[in-house]
This record gives sequence, structure tokens and C-alpha cells, in this order.
Amino acid sequence: MGGFVSSGLTRRAALAGAVSALANAATAAEASGQLAQIERQAGGRLGVFAIDTRNERSLAWRPDERVLMCSTFKLLAAAAVLARIDAGRERPDRPIAFSATDLLATSPVTGAHVKEGALPLEALCQAAVEESDNTAANLLLKALGGPEALTRFTRSLGDPTTRHDRYEIALNFADGVLDTTSPRAMTSSARKLLLGDTLSPASRKKLEGWMRADKRGAKRIRAGAPKAWTGGSKPGTSDVQTNDVAILRPPGRAPILVAAFYASPPAPLEAREAVLRQVGEAVARWAG
Repeated sequence: MGGFVSSGLTRRAALAGAVSALANAATAAEASGQLAQIERQAGGRLGVFAIDTRNERSLAWRPDERVLMCSTFKLLAAAAVLARIDAGRERPDRPIAFSATDLLATSPVTGAHVKEGALPLEALCQAAVEESDNTAANLLLKALGGPEALTRFTRSLGDPTTRHDRYEIALNFADGVLDTTSPRAMTSSARKLLLGDTLSPASRKKLEGWMRADKRGAKRIRAGAPKAWTGGSKPGTSDVQTNDVAILRPPGRAPILVAAFYASPPAPLEAREAVLRQVGEAVARWAG
């Protein structure tokens, strides 16, 4: 009798699981349809991948198509430096020299400190993530050993897709597969960096803290989440590319990782950011 009851319970549990899976699939399909509608209404091409770490569900729209990273790569570059610091191969306070000839557009932190002639390595990481400082990002790439060294770090995360080929500002212009990723690859790598054991707990906290302090992505994915949710982001932008990588933390539950890449004809930034805000809204409805 005991075996019969156990078998019955097993069948009922399997049936319940199947019903639940179908319900989740329908919800994901509905959310994917919303993403498709956002793309149709806005024009251009939208790629999105989200992971709800509470239940391992994922949401995808064009998840494996290659997309230009723009400044979202700075999240990976800062993490690569933090990993070296964790391993004792770098010092966070090591001064990195630079001069006025190194300065690029959108370099608010390095520009403010150029007369000092150097900034600590960790300060450059913070500037690259919080302020998307282009000069800081190039200095990080050079400290790592060049774009190819960052690609090797990205491969160590189990990411076979993302590649780093050029420095700022050239990497913002499409050239075949150079400096590209996919929404799935970027989301998966961000999850390992922010929630996995690639970095020490202290480094993970710093990295997410810098993302939380980011203001440039405030009108993108995070803007579509409920006000009670917290999180951070690392956006990337060019005249035709509007991107964001975000961690969303609903109260009292596991976080959600999202990457969205929107390629469009030239348009006002406000309109392009509104597309990613709608992505945030769709992700929040899907996650519940």
C-alpha cells in the first residue's frame, strides 16, 4: 500500500509540475510577445535576455543575435581588474598615470584629475562603471594587457560569444563581429560576476554598488521596474545603439538579471531610452 500511495503522489507531483511548466511557458511566451511588439512599434532591432534567479526562468527575444556592446563592456573590464586584485595580481591603490593627451570625450572623472597625473586603479574601475568614463576604460584595458586579455577573462566565465577588439571610442562603431556580444551571453556573464564566485564577496559588493550609483541608465531598464525594487545598471550608448545591463532586486526575493540591446536609426536619446524602459516594464510583469 505504501508503494502505491508513493507512486500516486509521484504522478500527481509530476502532473502539477507539468501544469506549472505550461503556465510558466505561456507567461514567457506572452512576455516575449510584448518584447516583439515593443520592437515593432519602435522600429529597429531589440535583443533581450533576462534570468529570474528565484526560479531559473528566462525571458528571451533575439537572445543569441550578435549586438554591439558599446560601454556595457566596462562592466566586464572593471570586473576583470577586480578579479586580479582578488588574486593578489594587482593592487587597488596602484597609481595609473595619464595625461591630457589621453583624455577622450565623456571622461568626467579622469578629466577632473588630469593635473594630478594619475589615479588609483580601483578608482578607475569605479569611474568606468559609475560615470562611463572613456579614458578610465582605456586605462583599464591597457592595465589588463589589451582587449584580447579582456576577451580571455570573458572566456573564463564560460562565455564563448563576447569579444573585445578595440579601445574607446572606436569600439562604438559597428565593424562585423568586433566588440560584440549577445543578450544571453552578457546576462549570463553579469550573473556570474554579481552573484557567482568569480569575484570575492567584497568585490561583488563594490561592483554592484558602482552599478547602483550609475545615473546614465536611470531612464532605461530600471525605470520600468516597480519603485520598491532596487538595483543597478551599466548602460552603453552610441548614435544608433542604446544598451543596458541591469540587476533588479525585488524586495524579499532573489534578483533578476537583464541585458537589453536596441539598435535603431538615429533618434532622440529620450525616445530610445523609452524603449528600454518598456523592456523593464515587460520584465517586471513577467517576473511577477
